[in-house]
Amino acid sequence: MTLSRKDFIRGMLLGSAGVAVTSQLGLMTFSFSGTNSIKAIVIDYSKCTGCRTCEAVCSASNHPVSIAGEALPGAGNPDYSNIKVWHFNPPLDIPVTCFICADAPCIAACPVKPDAVTGRKALYRDEVFQTIQNDLNRCIGCQSCADACREERGGVIFPDELGQPQRMCTLCQGNPQCVKYCPYEALSFLEITPDMPLRGMSPEKINQLLTEAYYQ
Repeated sequence: MTLSRKDFIRGMLLGSAGVAVTSQLGLMTFSFSGTNSIKAIVIDYSKCTGCRTCEAVCSASNHPVSIAGEALPGAGNPDYSNIKVWHFNPPLDIPVTCFICADAPCIAACPVKPDAVTGRKALYRDEVFQTIQNDLNRCIGCQSCADACREERGGVIFPDELGQPQRMCTLCQGNPQCVKYCPYEALSFLEITPDMPLRGMSPEKINQLLTEAYYQ
């Protein structure tokens, strides 16, 4: 019988070796070091096929268009998505989005002084959904946040042509569209706990660990 890579991985995860791998690497719980009060996108890498549906719906939801006064989903250009699927060889698909880190090194690195009224820097945490947001009127485009994210986490902040940070997850105001429309149920919107493994890692590091688990 000829098995696809996904069939092989799924079969392995159902076996005793797969149980050990899941326990060690936490394939169902890719996240960040946070608190029990924060919810974020959790990824099951054994289910992801690299279809990039998450990228399209994320972009369409977060970049709507106005037609005849009505706000409609945008074109879904994956270049504007807040979740990115990284492809590696041997074949592995690694979706990565903002970790919404509890300690937020990106915010700590922002050199803009806190506002006297709100206490916010140019980069700040939303009080409702705990997402990381940027004040375009105060951002100086220094890219310190992107550097801190890359050095201390996975590097999920991508500055635009003005140096202002992009690609931070908005959680779609509490209704993540990537989770809703993932055809393989590889994405979930769950409460995050501090003991979740594979948190804050770069796509390359996650790929290295999963390659060792799947192929070696």
